[in-house]
Amino acid sequence: MGLRTAFVSLAATLSLALPASAFAQAQQAHKHSSALEAQFDSALGTASRVPLVTAPASRSALAQRVAELANASAGRIGVAALDLTTGETVGVLADQRFPLASTSKIAVAATFLEGVEQGRWRLDQAFPLLHPTASRAFSTSTAPVVAGQSLPARELIEQMIVRSSNPATDALLRVVGGPKAVNAWMRRAGIRDFSIDRDIATLVRDDGEFNPAHHIDRRDSATPNAMVQLLAGIYQGKLVAPASRQVILGAMSRTVTGKRRIRALIPAGARVLHKTGTLSGTASDIGFIETPEGHTLAIAIYVTGQGTKPARDAKIAAIARGLYDGYGAAAALHDTGRAYASASYGAAGGTQ
Repeated sequence: MGLRTAFVSLAATLSLALPASAFAQAQQAHKHSSALEAQFDSALGTASRVPLVTAPASRSALAQRVAELANASAGRIGVAALDLTTGETVGVLADQRFPLASTSKIAVAATFLEGVEQGRWRLDQAFPLLHPTASRAFSTSTAPVVAGQSLPARELIEQMIVRSSNPATDALLRVVGGPKAVNAWMRRAGIRDFSIDRDIATLVRDDGEFNPAHHIDRRDSATPNAMVQLLAGIYQGKLVAPASRQVILGAMSRTVTGKRRIRALIPAGARVLHKTGTLSGTASDIGFIETPEGHTLAIAIYVTGQGTKPARDAKIAAIARGLYDGYGAAAALHDTGRAYASASYGAAGGTQ
């Protein structure tokens, strides 16, 4: 059973046990979702996407709240979130493409680490930083770069994730064989709605060709759902070996960029591991929130428009906090129900 099918099945199963009030709440969320979808159809046409609210009926309050926070009036906003403990999901434009910006660096790191696992490279092996040199936008298919200081691959990964270093990213991107090699790794991982088409030097030099708030450029883009699928596969150890998982998650836990994004409003008792992305008219943040209660949320938030960078950052922070609060309430109900079921089974004479 695929991940999407499992979510639909879960929604159907839960809805059978819902009281009438929950059905009314779900209907209200559906009306709200339809109104927002109409806004997008007017501005963008019927681009491929899922309904704004993609959550089980029992989660309609959270889904509606996230849809409100991701209001389309000032620019497209895409959200995907998955509770890795319960398997519950929430999405807003989760199957629509958004600019990857530097969130692509997680996939670059994973591609290189596959080569380490296969013995092609070593983490202590040194490669040169690739610094861009001056060139006019769109003047060449690939922006010119010059080799700089050589650093061990482990340090290059640290710089590209923790500090979002573009020269470090392009260094490893060249080693693995360029964007096509990263796309091939993602396809082997079963992730389709993702594409890197340029190195970072070229992407940055030619930035601003389109307004991402109103135009969907499939180059160097992914859907929020695809990025959550990538995150979940790394965290759960399905896509990388344990040592590679430790390298990626360790670097994400030390990220210094995006202080006003996902982690800005998350309580001190929770742990945030993330990777940011920024280009003209767009800001993004993807990663994990590990709650004090033992749940882990994988989330991907892509924001366009909103007027200013601080406004985009604030949107990401508000959505992340809304997800944290909403999933926390649902997780408490889930854990309480599981404990009750366990106690009832024991009282009925089940095996302890």
